[in-house]
Amino acid sequence: MTGQVRTVDGRVAGRRGQATRQKLLDCLGEMLSSSPYRDVKVIDVARKAGTSPATFYQYFPDVEGAVLEIAEEMAKEGAALTGLVSGRSWVGKAGRQTAEELVEGFLDFWRRHDAILRVVDLGAAEGDKRFYKIRMKVLNSVTNSLTDAVKELQAKGKVDKEVSPAAMAGSLVAMLAAVAGHQKGFQTWGVKQAELKPNLALLVHLGITGKKPAR
Repeated sequence: MTGQVRTVDGRVAGRRGQATRQKLLDCLGEMLSSSPYRDVKVIDVARKAGTSPATFYQYFPDVEGAVLEIAEEMAKEGAALTGLVSGRSWVGKAGRQTAEELVEGFLDFWRRHDAILRVVDLGAAEGDKRFYKIRMKVLNSVTNSLTDAVKELQAKGKVDKEVSPAAMAGSLVAMLAAVAGHQKGFQTWGVKQAELKPNLALLVHLGITGKKPAR
């Protein structure tokens, strides 16, 4: 990684500089978990990292710039979500397992990155194209694979030709994202996590195949 990380003024950051930069990002990530995004100030991040605001500004133009760095790293990890769908079978018991593992993996990813995803959703909702692109990068990793899955099933005559693969995949992923971001809210409705996952997997399986999963 040495030679790839640069300061705001274009200088290459050394090993110590890279470590300081990463510590600032880690501290910011922790703060986003416990504080509203708008309340996080540069001086607070620097203090938590044991450094100064001047040092923060060596690596990031502002808090938003640092948040975008965290979001980009999260999106890179999110690209791996495609592995939950790509090349997987949706037929018989294997299809049931695919739906269950997609739901499990998607909800787990959202829980692990809950704080930064909330900020990304906020930025996207406010029309910030940078956050919107990051959000779509994460969602597309699953949407594109599910679209291909529906097309493949249609080619084999297992799904009605009237179904729009992209519309179905997009709707299911939007549902997954909404549910993933509302996981704690389900508890207020008396829904346990153990009940949420199988019912969500049922909806996903029905959407992709048009059938209930095999027992």
